[in-house]
Amino acid sequence: MLDKQKIDWMFNFIGKPVLTGLFVAGLLMLLFPQFRGHSTDFSNVTQSENVASSDWLGPVSYAAAVRRAAPSVVNIYTRKVRHEQAHPLSKDPFLRRFFNYQQQRLQSSLGSGIIVRDDGFIMTNNHVVANFDEILVLLYDGREVPAKIVGTDPDTDLAILKIEVNQLQPISIGDAMDAKIGDVVLAIGNPYGLGQAVTQGIISATGRNGLGLNTFENFIQTDADINPGNSGGALVDVYGNLLGINTAKLDRTGATGMSFAIPVNAAQKVLNDIIQYGRVIRGWLGMDATPLNPDLARHFNTSTARGLLVNGVFNTGPAQKAGIRQGDIVIGINGTAVTDRHSSASQIADVMPGQSIELEILRGIDTLRLTAVAGTRPRFPQ
Repeated sequence: MLDKQKIDWMFNFIGKPVLTGLFVAGLLMLLFPQFRGHSTDFSNVTQSENVASSDWLGPVSYAAAVRRAAPSVVNIYTRKVRHEQAHPLSKDPFLRRFFNYQQQRLQSSLGSGIIVRDDGFIMTNNHVVANFDEILVLLYDGREVPAKIVGTDPDTDLAILKIEVNQLQPISIGDAMDAKIGDVVLAIGNPYGLGQAVTQGIISATGRNGLGLNTFENFIQTDADINPGNSGGALVDVYGNLLGINTAKLDRTGATGMSFAIPVNAAQKVLNDIIQYGRVIRGWLGMDATPLNPDLARHFNTSTARGLLVNGVFNTGPAQKAGIRQGDIVIGINGTAVTDRHSSASQIADVMPGQSIELEILRGIDTLRLTAVAGTRPRFPQ
């Protein structure tokens, strides 16, 4: 056994320095929390911070998303026979041999489409298939089949096709309302007729309008490359769910990375209406209106900066029946403030005919609340 003298010696020589060191270390960690490190103390980390940090961990490959969505994206080839006017001298028995007897010429185009139902319904852009005599669809597995147009909606530049073939894989439908600026997206289509290709980008904006491309615009803007032939193809999220139908890119000198897709939610309404009614059914008020600007506001002596100035109303239309007059300023629709003409037009169009629309109107210095019953929007010439 160790005698007391040796134990005292060991305590003084070893124990005191160790205890002193532990005490100093504990005191430093208490006074300077940064010395504690990040791996041992999570007491101040909230759940939202944990979630936010996980958002930065993206996949190193999008192969699974492409594998899921690609079989639902098709290549579309169209052909049109152009009848050319014969030269007057071609009818001369002697001179006709100097002219080409071919009075017909084939004009071809290409694009993309998306299988949305296993019974053969395909979404694409209206401009891909408009005014063509023959439409051919090349499936992912190599089958080539003819397609017919079920219906079109030039107001949104969408068309619905139908093919009669089995063993189709419809795309998984996502929700464009969940799309956020900064989300990674993939564009799948048939650029330049080279075959299916995938480009990657991020969402730059949602609800983009005022581009003058369609009557109703609510585009998802991305920087994914959309080239000729990509029109009608799929814009999908990183899980392969459809978010939109690729439609156009900004065609201006020096403009890059600005492409636009129709949200899948709007496209689904077009699909369902065309299948059920043969056309898209939209609400209508029957009035012509101009966005308010500072000059108009001064002219009409109104303090409001936003609204729609009514230029005129259709005879016996919903707006006239509701009591709306020329010169009124519409400042609210169904409890939502009017911000721009495009959003308001889409808001009215989304109301089913027969349903009521609550309107807030400025008439001189008076604010009125009127109720209109939505009519059915006519099919205006394109």
